[in-house]
Amino acid sequence: MPPILIGVSRMTFAYSAGTVPVSTLGTPRIGPRRELKSALESYWSGTTDAAALQDTAARLRAANWARQKALGIANIPSNDFSLYDHVLDTAVMVGAIPAAYGWSGGPVPLDTYFAMARGSQGAAQAEAAQAEGCAHGHAHPHAHGVPALEMTKWFDTNYHYMVPEFARGQRFVLAATKPVEEYREAKALGYETRPVLLGPVSFLRLGKAKEERLDPLSLLGELLPVYVEVLRRLCASGAAWVQIDEPCLVTDLDAPARAALREAYGFFAHALPRLKIMLTPYFGGLGANLDTALALPVAGLHLDLVRAPEQLREVAAKARAGLVLSLGIVDGRNVWRANLPELLDTLEPLVRRRGTDHVEIAPSCSLLHVPIDLAQETGLDPEVKSWLAFAVQKMEELVTLGTALSGGRDVVLDKLLQSGAAARARKASPKVHNGAVAARLAAVTPEMARRASPFDTRAGRQRARLGLPLFPTTTIGSFPQTREVRQARAAHGRGELSAVAYEALLKQEATRAIRWQEEIGLDVLVHGEFERNDMVQYFGEQLSGFAFTRHGWVQSYGSRYVRPPILFGDVSRPAPMTVEWWRFAQSLTDRPVKGMLTGPVTILNWSFVRDDLPRSTACRQIALAIRDEVTNLEAAGAAMIQIDEAAIREGLPLRRADWEAYLGWAVESFRLCASGVRDETQIHTHMCYSEFNDIIAAIAAMDADVISIETSRSKMELLDAFVDYRYPNEIGPGVYDIHAPRVPPVAEMVDLLEKAVRRLAPAQLWVNPDCGLKTRQWDEVRPALVNMVAAAHRLRERPAKAAQ
Repeated sequence: MPPILIGVSRMTFAYSAGTVPVSTLGTPRIGPRRELKSALESYWSGTTDAAALQDTAARLRAANWARQKALGIANIPSNDFSLYDHVLDTAVMVGAIPAAYGWSGGPVPLDTYFAMARGSQGAAQAEAAQAEGCAHGHAHPHAHGVPALEMTKWFDTNYHYMVPEFARGQRFVLAATKPVEEYREAKALGYETRPVLLGPVSFLRLGKAKEERLDPLSLLGELLPVYVEVLRRLCASGAAWVQIDEPCLVTDLDAPARAALREAYGFFAHALPRLKIMLTPYFGGLGANLDTALALPVAGLHLDLVRAPEQLREVAAKARAGLVLSLGIVDGRNVWRANLPELLDTLEPLVRRRGTDHVEIAPSCSLLHVPIDLAQETGLDPEVKSWLAFAVQKMEELVTLGTALSGGRDVVLDKLLQSGAAARARKASPKVHNGAVAARLAAVTPEMARRASPFDTRAGRQRARLGLPLFPTTTIGSFPQTREVRQARAAHGRGELSAVAYEALLKQEATRAIRWQEEIGLDVLVHGEFERNDMVQYFGEQLSGFAFTRHGWVQSYGSRYVRPPILFGDVSRPAPMTVEWWRFAQSLTDRPVKGMLTGPVTILNWSFVRDDLPRSTACRQIALAIRDEVTNLEAAGAAMIQIDEAAIREGLPLRRADWEAYLGWAVESFRLCASGVRDETQIHTHMCYSEFNDIIAAIAAMDADVISIETSRSKMELLDAFVDYRYPNEIGPGVYDIHAPRVPPVAEMVDLLEKAVRRLAPAQLWVNPDCGLKTRQWDEVRPALVNMVAAAHRLRERPAKAAQ
């Protein structure tokens, strides 16, 4: 296997006494060429074994440490790497492994870890997989395997974490020592690191109690001794500092949660008085939790000064003299180059007051959320590229700032001048501003964001037009992107496959998908989206104001990586984007084919968004562009159009006080793009892994005719929000988890649908998977959808019984 690229292009720096230390809170895990993805998928397919996977993981960690050392990072993290998810790693570390996964103590097998992440196959499926040459079928003693843990969004990011499960009488034990092992691994290679742990209070708050009236925080006393044992082993191995992440500190905390923080860190201070803890909140300001954070017995406190620059003044005034402040002044979640002279204007007075011994500079959060190295992007517009910084460049910016703070601006004057010039050029660039877009946005009226008739009227007209049966079946949109499709796309991109040949192959795939959907009896069809590389990128590439990378991958979950578009300028739609593909697919069948679009809020939230105007303004610009596509699809004859808003909840601010403003413009943007159609045109939307209870009024205000959501991992519990609200429109609760390789049996889907019918009227319900099927294999998709259609037919045969 070739060596993993380190990706250091220019700068080295050695620290000495009196310098301002530069820290990183975490770095991308995936490798410059997505080496982790290849290693994981090779292991899952049985092509390679666990030793090969762990070897790749070790080389990725070594490359990450080497990259940071070469760039001049003083505080290099360890245990920021994960094979799948760091919250899952924490659950495994403390033995929070549900009984269904068959673990009874001792070392946690790798296949148990991946069963929690992805689900496991049953014995029959594992035997079939082995017969096909798969050595790692993730077999499980249960006949049909077990589903994965629930998955949801990590705060307001596009990263997904696996939700820990807790039960009454939960016991925690030290089941894995990954933080200690990786600290020792780094030390053996010559790197002194600062180990990273997810804090115990955030861990419990991120988890889910499987029993009513069980507060996960009540388990803190049982959990803390396990943490202490890990910390004790780190100290014994030589770690002087440990970074403990408590992002819950930037959310709304009640008195019991604040008491839990005091209990946890008091416990640590008593048990390990010599250990220095860098307490690390991020994704916002401390707000009402500031006094709690400052009173905790820790040696250092991190501040996200990108999301909440205003908190610096109060923290600096209140922080005790010996507390080390970690200043998160470079954006760890976006790709824009920092204005270094402006940052120095803020930092220099504080460093003079507190001294270099009590200040660090860092990114606002882990660099997990940005691509690795801009130097790999040789095809970007040079002007746009000059405005950007990826993880490597952000570390370079931090080192430049640290050098200036330690030795004066003159030492790095050229870099400071270049930074200031790039900021001025971006601000003045005509590529950023489009007067026609601004004028169109100014002309929007409230009527443009309202359907002509209420839902009851529309529903009757839509049913008359569509003539669908009870419990209509459909999918969310995409079908598996086979190796042949991916290879053809790559060859077309390299100029090795003509546009005519590439389109012919895609049409062949779409035709095959339509015919197969008809064969198994789906009621509403999709064309499969074989022409689309990504549900956001595909549209961004056809809209003005977006730029795209070739290697700008970031992790969404596990081996699922995305290349977020870079929204750098005003947005408009030069030409129709999907109409011809819909027209082709509909020409192949008499059944309705959905037009498939990505909504404006999701395009916004899954892009690197410009930071020079309000997000609400950018979202409305995108909404007008999508509105044009919706009306064009309707004019072409589309009877139903799905506008996915998978990411609407993940953009929800972490403080409840900020929700109303965000939901106001987010809902308005969706309605603006969806409301230009006639009553008989049915508007669908889809939302991914999210909790809906607290935003159900906003979801209802979107006024989509049909909403499809994830409900299989939650066993239909997410529907309770719609029941309590008396949601009037139609709903497609996902009946199987597409993120797992297992094929659920018909009876399991019937059971879920019966739970749904006990909550909602049969006439409200659609039958569909949890999400799109792009990342799955056809040998998983075919039997799963056949079972899904069979489950819907069983419900149609006994609607009266199911409704009891």
